Amino acid sequence: MGTQNPRIQARLKRKKRIKKKISGTPQRPRLCVFRSSKHIYAQVIDDLSGRTLAAASSIEPAFRKQADFENKIAAAAFVGQLVGKRLLDQGVQQVVFDRNGFLYHGRVKALSNGAREAGLIF
Repeated sequence: MGTQNPRIQARLKRKKRIKKKISGTPQRPRLCVFRSSKHIYAQVIDDLSGRTLAAASSIEPAFRKQADFENKIAAAAFVGQLVGKRLLDQGVQQVVFDRNGFLYHGRVKALSNGAREAGLIF
């Protein structure tokens, strides 16, 4: 496959290290975040059954109906609130946060704070 970007290699290394310790259960599923250069995605996963309980992203129609956001951090906070509301509607209040190897600052931190504002407990 050729050489990879060292930043991507470092993220995948962090991802492996984190995934060893984190697992989602039906009582406390895993809130997984993926951040691309343009968009942000969040999904809540029950690892025991392999099901996705809720998901939200910056490319879905519910997000696009909102007014334009000032920046990507504000957009990530809204995605966090969106996934938090969807999960609370299903009756799940506690989650385990999986930052997926990304550093906990900027958009990843904004998404988690948005989910906390919606009522999720980490």
